[in-house]
Amino acid sequence: MVEATVQTRQGWARGVELDGVVRFAGLPYAVAPDPSSPRFSWPVPPPAWSGVRDASGFGAVAPQSTTSPGYLPGEAAVQDEECRTVNVWAPLGPAERLPVLVFVHGGAFLAGAGSSRLYDGAALARHGAVVVTFNYRLGALGFLAHEALRLPGGSCGNWGLADQLAALAWVGDHAAAFGGDPGNVTVFGESAGAMSICDLLGTPAARGRFRRAVVQSGFALARPLSTASALTETLCDRLGVAPERSALAGVPLDALVEAQQSLSTEIDEGLGMPFAPVVDGHLFARHPADLVAAGGGAGPVDVLAGTNRDEFNFFTFVASAARDVDAGGLEGFVGRYLRSAGLQARVAPGEVTAAYVAARSARGEPAGPGALLDAFGTDFLFRIPLVRLLEAHGAAGGRCFAYRFDWASPFAGGRLGACHALELPFVFGTVGDPLIGAFSGNGPAAVELSSAVREAWVAFAASGDPSTDRLGRWPAYEPSRRATMVLDTAPALVDDPGGAERAFWAARLGRYGAGGPVEGAEPEGVAFLGSADRGDSSATGAA
Repeated sequence: MVEATVQTRQGWARGVELDGVVRFAGLPYAVAPDPSSPRFSWPVPPPAWSGVRDASGFGAVAPQSTTSPGYLPGEAAVQDEECRTVNVWAPLGPAERLPVLVFVHGGAFLAGAGSSRLYDGAALARHGAVVVTFNYRLGALGFLAHEALRLPGGSCGNWGLADQLAALAWVGDHAAAFGGDPGNVTVFGESAGAMSICDLLGTPAARGRFRRAVVQSGFALARPLSTASALTETLCDRLGVAPERSALAGVPLDALVEAQQSLSTEIDEGLGMPFAPVVDGHLFARHPADLVAAGGGAGPVDVLAGTNRDEFNFFTFVASAARDVDAGGLEGFVGRYLRSAGLQARVAPGEVTAAYVAARSARGEPAGPGALLDAFGTDFLFRIPLVRLLEAHGAAGGRCFAYRFDWASPFAGGRLGACHALELPFVFGTVGDPLIGAFSGNGPAAVELSSAVREAWVAFAASGDPSTDRLGRWPAYEPSRRATMVLDTAPALVDDPGGAERAFWAARLGRYGAGGPVEGAEPEGVAFLGSADRGDSSATGAA
């Protein structure tokens, strides 16, 4: 049975019992090969320790701005470049080789931590799973890429993804010690974490690391090396150093964090993602979206994927200019996003707005400029790329399931709707937290929906099928029906929700992976919607 002490490959560790669950926190899963020069290196296993390690408290988090959304009030934590630790929640009782759920946190590749109370894994573990969260390198330390930083015969970026692969390797080595099945690992993540998972689906380096994947509001994202290199040079100019490994090694951590944060806020009023995975020729020979569509990469992985109905509301809520948009501003916004994806020659802004007015009016939904801005942003950044991921992965032989999260946040009089990140407290069962509950809602209906979502996620992790007694049969997603579980007060199976808008984009983009990438896209790789080289970053959004 799982007890409060466990033996890892590095030594014994003692966790804490929490109402039927044992939590082990702050266990190192990887370190830099040279502690005196930790930046821009590929991780290696941590050293052994003597005695019994205290695993009752969380480890240091990746360096980041404390004003970012990744920090909840009261969650001040120590920051350190050596932040690579895992946290494990395991049910007390007989070791039954339970399914293992490994969470990759979001935060625009700039912020966040696996130790956030939003991601407390206890409630999810009580449904019969071993739950793991972890920290990985973020910002410049995690994703700075330039030829001058290339390792001999290896990467010149994707340091944060290397950490994620190392964490998954640690899970494979240790799952059994916590009562989990190392052959039944499901990786799940939200926003930038979901983007990471989509990218991992495209790399052979992830083969065998996980059997299933849950993608929550994400898509495959990897920039061309030329774009990433230009960003590196801009950052180095601000820091007053050359874009070289030795020069960057001497930059004080606080100066690096300040520079990366200011650079981020200058891109699209803070909604940009300057630091992200890159097509480096090592981890990704081509854009991971191309690799997924070609059936390569991580192998035959079952995928459960979805978005929230009103994703973009999260971003327009904090942008005053977006809240007051008029028809002209809407068309300019749409045009800018089309250009960012290399689609300006294929789709006109007025054509988009007309299609959305018609589709929403036919369903009796608001069709003013503000509502159209939110609907277009949600589709362009999240839903349509994810639909195309499901189509490509399914066409390559993978089994897929789809959901849409429709529960509306009560915060700010309901202005947020079913916004970005709202599903997270329901997946983890943290709606009862007073602070989180103010955002998610925490009444009986919220608790009931959270239980239904957790049951489905664990059922999928256990068997590859998210059907449950509470939700009923959940068919696989395939183009002839597009069955989608709509998660709300009364969950229901709906065929092709938002089908008119999906069909509009399908007619203009074609099927991804049928005959190659999007015609006319840039040769350095394409994302599921259009060009991967989104130089103005407006089409990536904060995640």
